[in-house]
Amino acid sequence: MDTAFWITTAAIGILLLASAFFSGSETALTAASRAKLKSQADRGSLGAAAAMKVTEDRERMIGALLLGNNIVNILSASLATALLTRLFGDSGVALATMGMTALVLVFGEVLPKTLAITFPEPFASRVAPMIRLMIVLFSPVIALVRLLVRGLLRLVGIRTDAAANVLALREEIVGAIALGHSEGAVEKEDRDRLLGALDLNDRTVDEIMRHRRQIEMVDAAQSPDEILTQVLASPHTRLPVFRNSDDNILGVIHAKDLLREVDRLVRGEDGTLLGLRALDIAKVAMKPYFIPETTTLDEQMREFLKRRTHFALVVDEYGTLQGLITLEDILEEIVGEITDEFDVVSKEGHLKRTDDGAYLVDGAMTIRDLNRAMDWRLPDDEANTIAGLVIHEAQMIPNEGVVFSFHGFRFEVVARRENRITKLKIRPL
Repeated sequence: MDTAFWITTAAIGILLLASAFFSGSETALTAASRAKLKSQADRGSLGAAAAMKVTEDRERMIGALLLGNNIVNILSASLATALLTRLFGDSGVALATMGMTALVLVFGEVLPKTLAITFPEPFASRVAPMIRLMIVLFSPVIALVRLLVRGLLRLVGIRTDAAANVLALREEIVGAIALGHSEGAVEKEDRDRLLGALDLNDRTVDEIMRHRRQIEMVDAAQSPDEILTQVLASPHTRLPVFRNSDDNILGVIHAKDLLREVDRLVRGEDGTLLGLRALDIAKVAMKPYFIPETTTLDEQMREFLKRRTHFALVVDEYGTLQGLITLEDILEEIVGEITDEFDVVSKEGHLKRTDDGAYLVDGAMTIRDLNRAMDWRLPDDEANTIAGLVIHEAQMIPNEGVVFSFHGFRFEVVARRENRITKLKIRPL
């Protein structure tokens, strides 16, 4: 055991430490959350900022780490083979193979990777500056390896896309929220609010609007007394005003504007109770705001805030009135149902559990609301309401008592009014 023996042994130990460094760095930098690193970098962490920079190009990062890791592992194995062959002869090769396999597995792979996966962000922040320097030093070799790898992948029809991670960010967030809920870390209400906010850009106003059949309107041909009675009895603050046909919308009347006009006619300088006969509802009404039914909820919410209005009438491509939407409707997609002291709330509600384990569902209830309430996965691509889903799947308007089974559920038509399914009984199969 001369000086050369101890120098070789020390070199093997140093190479094992380098192997542990490369293995742990690879695990930490790939496992670290870029969102957490970004948050730490914004708070002034230079290491987190360096880790963000390093992980921007994962292909270069992985190439540099694997290059360094393979160099030190192969070199340490070669030194160990030479050392043990000198001591034990030909049997030293087998001893070096078994010994270095155990050492590299424990100290060069499992131990540093376990530490890195346990504390990925702190580990990544500490090693990132050194990895950046190594990427710069190895850049010529990394570039050559990258060209070779991409060429081989193209031969089998695979093309790498640098923007894939950016495009998959939304799916990653959605998956993280869903996983957090399934593991009990995120409450159902919190999950619904977060996913509702993320979905605004993918959903259109026709999916949540109040259909024209459900809209309460004011007929401009009515007498002032009748108009006042209707507006005061309505739970709504804003009401569309029409003349002759509900497709001929003159404007939108606000209860406060009507009250101001009544006050002017009755309590003005020349006002009397008889002055109410001169009330012209069309002059009081605001100009209607029409939007196409294909407008996304995110875009419409921005328009509401920009225009400082909360009410819009939805029309189709032919200009025919389809329904109306308010800012409250969009907010309800995030926070859930919003009610006040003037809202009319059904005693039965849209969803009621029966004694046999099924659910009585209002046909007008949206599929999305039912899915959120029950954690179901009924598709809402072809229809917005439960009744619409049944009609789409059945390819007909079924009569009362008819039963269907699709998408893992049993649907029974409980009540039908004219051409509308008003009540359904649903049970998971």
